[in-house]
Amino acid sequence: MNQMLQDSIDTTTDIATETAPPADTPAASPPDESPPAPSHPRFAKPQRVAFVQSAWHHDVVAECRIAFLDEIEARHIPRDRVDIFEVPGSFEIPLHAQLLAKTRRYTAIVAAGLVVDGGIYRHEFVADTVIKALMDVQLRTEVPVFSAVLTPQQFHETQAHFEFFRKHFATKGVEVATACAETLLSLERLRSQVAAGII
Repeated sequence: MNQMLQDSIDTTTDIATETAPPADTPAASPPDESPPAPSHPRFAKPQRVAFVQSAWHHDVVAECRIAFLDEIEARHIPRDRVDIFEVPGSFEIPLHAQLLAKTRRYTAIVAAGLVVDGGIYRHEFVADTVIKALMDVQLRTEVPVFSAVLTPQQFHETQAHFEFFRKHFATKGVEVATACAETLLSLERLRSQVAAGII
C-alpha cells in the first residue's frame, strides 16, 4: 500500500515536471483587469433632463444624484444638460415635476427621495401617492418621469443604515440614469417612425 502511494506521488511529480514551463520562459502578463468602457448609442437631438431631489436625508439622497450624473454623462447627456432642483420632501416632488414638464424645456424628469417611517403616519401611503402622481405627470404631459423615490421597510437613524442606504442610492442613481437614457433613445426612435409614417 505504501509502495502504491509512493508510485502515485512519483507519477504526479513526473507529470508536474513534464508540464511545467521551462524556468527561462517569461511568465505570461496578467490580463488587463479593467474591462473596456461600454459604448452607448448617441442621441439624434440634444437632451435636457431635470433632476428633482428631496432635501430630507440630503446626504443619503445626494448619492443618487452623484451616481446619476456620472452615468448619464457616460451615456452622452452632458452634466450641463442636467438641471438640479431641490424640494423639502418627496411629497413636494410631483408638483415640481409637473411644472417642469409643462415648460417643454426637458425631455425627461428624474425624481429622487427617501420616504421613511417617522412613527406618525404610514410612510407607504406617502410613497404610493408620490409614485402615482409621478406616473400621472408623465401620462398627462408625455414627458417621461423616472423615480428613485425609495421607501425602505426598515430605516433607523444609525450609522449602519445611513451607510447602507448611501450605497443603495448610488446603485439606484446608475439604474435610473440607464433607464432614462434608454427610454429617451427608444422614444426618439418611436417618434421618428411615427413622423415617417412607418407606424
